[in-house]
Amino acid sequence: MISRIILQSVRHRRAERFFYLSAVLLLLSCRHTEPPIQIAGTAQGTYYSVQYCDKEHRNLQPQIDSLLDAFDQSVSLWVDSSLLRQINSGKTDSLDDILQSLLEKSLMIEQYTDGAFNCKVGRLVQSWGFSFSKRSIPDSLSLQTMLDAAHADVSIANHRLVRTNSSTELDFNAIAQGYASDLIAQMLERYGISDYLVDIGGEVVAHGKKPDGSLWRVGIEEPSKDSCSAPIVYSAIQLSDASVVTSGSYRKYYERDGLRFSHTIDPATGQPVQHTLLSVSVVEKECWLADAMATAYMVMGLENAKAFIASHPHGPGTDAVLFIYDRGGALESYATPGFDKLIIK
Repeated sequence: MISRIILQSVRHRRAERFFYLSAVLLLLSCRHTEPPIQIAGTAQGTYYSVQYCDKEHRNLQPQIDSLLDAFDQSVSLWVDSSLLRQINSGKTDSLDDILQSLLEKSLMIEQYTDGAFNCKVGRLVQSWGFSFSKRSIPDSLSLQTMLDAAHADVSIANHRLVRTNSSTELDFNAIAQGYASDLIAQMLERYGISDYLVDIGGEVVAHGKKPDGSLWRVGIEEPSKDSCSAPIVYSAIQLSDASVVTSGSYRKYYERDGLRFSHTIDPATGQPVQHTLLSVSVVEKECWLADAMATAYMVMGLENAKAFIASHPHGPGTDAVLFIYDRGGALESYATPGFDKLIIK
């Protein structure tokens, strides 16, 4: 999923009265005083960045790179030998633990969102040129065939994929990066690290605090006019023990005959979405869930997404959501109360 999150630093607040100084120093003595370890690299066709506080000063980049390489070998559509490519081509129906978990989660969110989220749109995504296939506009007959494949039932039996339509192809791009961010977070926890920030292409997991004891700050990108525009921070939030994902239609698209085709495909029509909603940011405990719900809201559009939240007041992915949309050429936004309280005013 294409979205960009910009990380910002935060400064200490100086004590205003002398008698607070001893208490402040005592608090600081209980926190990390050294800067976090920072590592970065590429994975899943995008960047990754990890910051963490570790008293043992361990460099975990080899372990993180190994985890991400194994993840790509499982679910990447850009790796010819990946297990997912083999499954989609019919060479095997065996699922590893990662693919089975992603499929189970995807099917759960598909049911929860009444089909707005759908991992079975692989052929549709390819047909519109947002995968490894050439860009094209499918005709009505082929579009219907691909829609039938996208709405066919799939299930899991003994770690194997069961398809009722042999043409159904899976695509986990709308959930995979969030899931990978969760896996890195879990790995850091196994090493006894509890203060960290994980970011894979904008899918962010924040846990604990920064070395100075403050919460992590995450910037939400302003929807740009085109894919080449420099990123600008639209809003910033404070985050701890939570994840945030932004899904948007303004970075990954192409234009043909004066029309802009978004990479977000509506499973109901089989076509790129056409509405005024430009981006959705979702805060949730688990990054995969925030990732999936941000995509579902982008498919629904602003009014349907707001109606969904109203009808699921305590449901997953409905508490903290920010919508940025176009209104007559100007950017406007709507934040749920849960998201509004995270915003740095």
